[in-house]
Amino acid sequence: MLKWALIFAVIAIVAALLGFAGIAGAAAGIAKILAIVAVVVFLAFLVLGFTAAKKIT
Repeated sequence: MLKWALIFAVIAIVAALLGFAGIAGAAAGIAKILAIVAVVVFLAFLVLGFTAAKKIT
């Protein structure tokens, strides 16, 4: 998911350099949402990993 966020960020940068403001804004918004979702999923798995490790030991 983070890979897609980076791809959309690059698309936004290229579109902004070429003057496509609408496409750049949309791609930047999508990249921002995907990055936030990736961080939330990472934190969820981190918490689950710590709780499962405590149950095993």
